Amino acid sequence: MKSLAKISLPEGDSDLLAAVAAGSRPALERLYHGYHRRLARFLSRFTSRYENVEEIINDTFMVVWQSAKDFRSASQVSTWIFGIAYRTALKSLRRQKNHAAALSLDESPELIVDPEADAEVQDWVTHGLNCLTVEHRLTLELAYRVGHSLEEIAAITDTPVGTVKARMFHARRKLREYLPVIGGNDSESPMRNG
Repeated sequence: MKSLAKISLPEGDSDLLAAVAAGSRPALERLYHGYHRRLARFLSRFTSRYENVEEIINDTFMVVWQSAKDFRSASQVSTWIFGIAYRTALKSLRRQKNHAAALSLDESPELIVDPEADAEVQDWVTHGLNCLTVEHRLTLELAYRVGHSLEEIAAITDTPVGTVKARMFHARRKLREYLPVIGGNDSESPMRNG
């Protein structure tokens, strides 16, 4: 009898997903472990509770397990999995009464002030992102933190590219409004010295 470690599994995501479609639990486990950290980092931006992140990841891979046979290679496997995670996260957050589990300024832990300007700017940006709607925040996170293109974000969010562009435009505009207030400066830029 072969041990699990000796079973030969395909290396690429497409091959792993094909094996999952054929019912391979070891392939699903390998895919899960390959995406867990990236998904956790992405999802932790929208819920402060570790349990919620884990639940969303588990729900995402349940869908991957059930729907792997329906994947048609119209996008990359990573785009497809992030799309499932995105929709699963939105459903989870909506179930929790108007995103009550999402980070907000009131729920954010107090951050220790770092004398470095970069840390202060990062703090402002984090708080600014927390002020955005979930859709706007997810769009910016997918673009700037995860590194997806507009087309990939459109596939992940199951929206037209034009909608993604509009969300990015409005999210950036809102950030420009929020950042000076969060930084304690009513002028146009939080970077401006008084």
